[in-house]
Amino acid sequence: MENRYILGIESSCDDTSAAILCNNKLLSNVIASQAVHAEFGGVVPELASRAHQQNIIPVITTALRRAGIEKEQLSAVVFTRGPGLLGSLLVGTSFAKALSLGLNIPMVEIDHMQAHILAHFIQNSEGSKPMPSFPFLCLTVSGGHTQIVRIDDYFKMEVLGQTIDDAAGEAFDKVAKIMSLPYPGGPFVDKLAKEGNPYAFSFPKPSIPGLDFSFSGLKTSFLYFLRDRLKEDPQFIEKHKNDLCASIQHSIITILMDKLNKAVKHTGIKQVAIAGGVSANSGLRNAMTKMNETQGWITFIPEFHFTTDNAAMIAIAGYYKFLNNDFAQQSATPYSRSGSR
Repeated sequence: MENRYILGIESSCDDTSAAILCNNKLLSNVIASQAVHAEFGGVVPELASRAHQQNIIPVITTALRRAGIEKEQLSAVVFTRGPGLLGSLLVGTSFAKALSLGLNIPMVEIDHMQAHILAHFIQNSEGSKPMPSFPFLCLTVSGGHTQIVRIDDYFKMEVLGQTIDDAAGEAFDKVAKIMSLPYPGGPFVDKLAKEGNPYAFSFPKPSIPGLDFSFSGLKTSFLYFLRDRLKEDPQFIEKHKNDLCASIQHSIITILMDKLNKAVKHTGIKQVAIAGGVSANSGLRNAMTKMNETQGWITFIPEFHFTTDNAAMIAIAGYYKFLNNDFAQQSATPYSRSGSR
């Protein structure tokens, strides 16, 4: 098969990333993160878009150099059209349009959430990585999304359940903020949870029908629990930080896994993957491995560098669209939410 070199561009939030694929094999994946947001306790959209403008050319240049190719060898440029921050998305979209015109190559638009799922199809240089076969289920969990998706083909996906309020990653970050942990809070909760007792404290689980999720009630329960304990002992959080992190993490993961197990029973599909930023959480990864052993699931857990926002997942999604001649038009504009194109 003729080699196709695909450039992927990801700029949906606060990471500027570029990746090069040769067909479905990853040659380079470069990410420039933005530390400026930490002092604000969250991503500042205006600062994010400015940083993307500064980073995008150096990031793409580095990706091409590490891949060992020239821009003239590219077969297509792929970009994240949404969902995400509009200002950030505009930077990647505009650059992709200009590069497409300048090199006279097609451009491909990608949905960010679909790309997280398709990251499981990125091959390493040896081409030996196991990949899911269709159909399979995927739990996509991040700061902005929590979904259970049925995947019947690369771009035939059906959302079976999703959060009706906060996403799981957002819940992690909010409880971390309540405990005055650094931003982003999820990784810090995970780290402290490893030293704590997951059964030290219990929090009520939401009763949401079907396969949908809710995390706002859990967050509120955690807040009220700490408010009452701090009245009794102002040092309560500091004294019990590890156990608090372990207990709230256990509660969030239990909610996720209960719904995922329900989806497996409902569909009869036992090939199950996880994707998105929260798929880096050690508790969730361990829970998936356990289901693999106890329930006979065939599980697919992404490599850590494919859990966060990255252009490799954009490029692989674009590669399969490229094979179908599914190209974007110069009139394409970003969208902030899925379903709002």
